Amino acid sequence: MSPAVPRIGTLPSGPRDAITDVAGVTVGHATLAEGEVQTGVTVVRPHAGDPYLQRVPAGFAVLNGFGKSVGLLQVEELGVLETPIALTNTFSVPAVAAAQIRQCVAANPECGRSLPTVNPLVFECNDGFLNDIQRMAVNEGHYLQACASAGEDVAQGSVGAGRGMSSFSLKGGIGSASRRAGTHTVGALVLANFGLLPNLLIAGQPVGRRLATAQQADMEKGSIIMLIATDAPLDARQLRRLALRAGAGLARTGSVFGHGSGDIALAFSTAYTLPQRREAPMPAVALLHDGLLDDLFQAAADSTEQAILNALWHADPVTGRDGHVRPALSALLRELAPT
Repeated sequence: MSPAVPRIGTLPSGPRDAITDVAGVTVGHATLAEGEVQTGVTVVRPHAGDPYLQRVPAGFAVLNGFGKSVGLLQVEELGVLETPIALTNTFSVPAVAAAQIRQCVAANPECGRSLPTVNPLVFECNDGFLNDIQRMAVNEGHYLQACASAGEDVAQGSVGAGRGMSSFSLKGGIGSASRRAGTHTVGALVLANFGLLPNLLIAGQPVGRRLATAQQADMEKGSIIMLIATDAPLDARQLRRLALRAGAGLARTGSVFGHGSGDIALAFSTAYTLPQRREAPMPAVALLHDGLLDDLFQAAADSTEQAILNALWHADPVTGRDGHVRPALSALLRELAPT
């Protein structure tokens, strides 16, 4: 039996220990797992309504910008989300962005006419070691499937966009966690596809050195997408600051945000929405004081670190393109455990 996943920090978790502990947030997956195709789509919905008409405030931080995401420029300018957040592999970004646009137009026929165009938001990591990424197998139907399956129970590990991802030369993927900070909840979801095995830290312990018996030095070429949700009333500026603290949790697991790694964090708040239509009234929101953010920063760092460990712990081994294999951390830890 492999050891239980270590618990990070002292802040309490929500009932699911997942990003969906933030009320209204749901997560769905579409997984493609057949032979050379090992990939998928993961969708995070910020609320049950139309995100185009009822936008949520958001901010992001780029720790290292080796990535091909779509939609970040407008998020930086306007500080809102207009679609669900989609995660997939690098070459599937255009297909998923097109699917988001079609989904919005179907729900809002005046989008791009009397109403503004929609800003699709798609994040990616390169799963090409396990997945035949050149097939570009992900299509609009897979995105819609992920949206339709979105719920409060979050499958983790080798699912959805995480199906073909690798972390620390092990099987990576989707992980999620949450922490309570006073009366507010902070939840994290990661797409983990980064790290060199000798650098792996688990709750501060250099476990990777024990596992990497003969690994050659290499560059860190992977990536990680870190999504942070909170019910605290924050504006886009404060959410950018919250997103940056996900980097503290990432660093604790052994990442140095290497040259070839795309490390991006995005945070959003569900405390209020901002209307798309100009005639709709803007909300009067009492924002949390900046001096009260430290507990949320702690929660963001701890939940991100926990989510990364959960991704590793929940991942099943996968054999993919050209017979490439990524083993599960749990199996290796069983081998290390004393008999």
